[in-house]
Amino acid sequence: MNQQLNFTDQQKTAAYHTLGCKLNFAETSVIGRSLQQSGFKTVEFGMPADVFVLNTCSVTENADKECRMIIRNVLKEKPDTFIAVIGCYAQLKPEEIAKIEGVDLVLGAAEKFNLGNFLSDLTKKELTEIHSCEVDSVEGFVDAFSLTDKTRTFLKIQDGCDYSCTYCTIPMARGISRSDQVQNVIENAHRIAAAGVKEIVLTGVNIGDFKSGNLGFFDLIQQLDKVDGIDRFRISSIEPNLLSDQIIEWVAQSKKFVPHFHIPLQSGSDTILKKMKRRYLSELYKNRVEKIKSLMPNCCIGVDVIVGFPGETEELFNETYNFLHNLDISYLHVFTYSERDNTEAAEMDGVIDVHTRKNRNKKLRLLSAKKLNNFYEENWNTQQEVLFEKESKDGWIYGFTRNYIKVKTHSDQPLKNNIVALTLSEKTPEGIYLHTHPDQL
Repeated sequence: MNQQLNFTDQQKTAAYHTLGCKLNFAETSVIGRSLQQSGFKTVEFGMPADVFVLNTCSVTENADKECRMIIRNVLKEKPDTFIAVIGCYAQLKPEEIAKIEGVDLVLGAAEKFNLGNFLSDLTKKELTEIHSCEVDSVEGFVDAFSLTDKTRTFLKIQDGCDYSCTYCTIPMARGISRSDQVQNVIENAHRIAAAGVKEIVLTGVNIGDFKSGNLGFFDLIQQLDKVDGIDRFRISSIEPNLLSDQIIEWVAQSKKFVPHFHIPLQSGSDTILKKMKRRYLSELYKNRVEKIKSLMPNCCIGVDVIVGFPGETEELFNETYNFLHNLDISYLHVFTYSERDNTEAAEMDGVIDVHTRKNRNKKLRLLSAKKLNNFYEENWNTQQEVLFEKESKDGWIYGFTRNYIKVKTHSDQPLKNNIVALTLSEKTPEGIYLHTHPDQL
């Protein structure tokens, strides 16, 4: 993976752009570090580069259109840029990507980690090269973590999925579930701590399914809790059927694992959950939320939900709406169902028209805004620890509390990558807590 390239002229440059999930961002980072070791200099996305790497997502709607637009803009800046497209969309539809004008190389799920081996000749190609093995043969685990942000890092612990949800292409794009070794995860956490990072977000396709020998996800988080130098661990997303009482109780008493869960629901209707082949029903989900809130009343809970699934009548959509309305959650990620090739759902009867799908999405996004506002109001006038992360062009610096409330302030002090205790006392119109006394930081 770290093959050294021999360039006779000046050092070659590479730029990257990532679509989709936190896992993709972690993998883009490890691929970028590999190319740096192979002699490439990394430049920011948007700057002219000799190589442009686009890491794609299978969940993104209109993936073809999005890829075309990004690639077209890159080639406007530098028409001889070598274009490599990798990731889930590249694994699922390599021939479709190869038809996009300007694409030189398409790499599938396994090949993307060996990108450097395909870059000895950066001459633009008349015919796109495709290297993509059958996903059934993708078995090895490649570890990854992002280090582009010095305050928060995405650490990959698991890949692939053994579930067979009827709407999902991820198993076809990433293969079977496989995990890193506990010891290697711990070693990576130590490397991240040595880089000065304060927060690690654990990521994967189905992290609750983590297995390392006879050790599982709960064993892993117990080990991570002992890593010196990391102040916060955040669980990115975990299936409700894999979020055990044991895990919830552990997080509730941990000083490092923060009170924030993102738990996919997809539908509040048991009828639709069964059609989706999810591994739980709404009662289990409700019990998970109630358990969390009983132990961590200030916990932030995010929810994934899909609207417009085949057979989702108005009555069944209202079941989802009412279920979420009555649930003590903090925000929603709302996805409008779109047909995916080679999935069971794409062949189902009861197709919902696009206009209805969009209306239902809008209703749930409005509900999400109300939920988030209520959650922020519940935390008004409480003292919170804020990890400040990014400075804006107009002088504001932004950060997040342990329970994922966004805060901003002005300060003459260097606050980036510092954790500061303050009281949440004022909100901006866009719903961000504003700290108006920087002299008190």
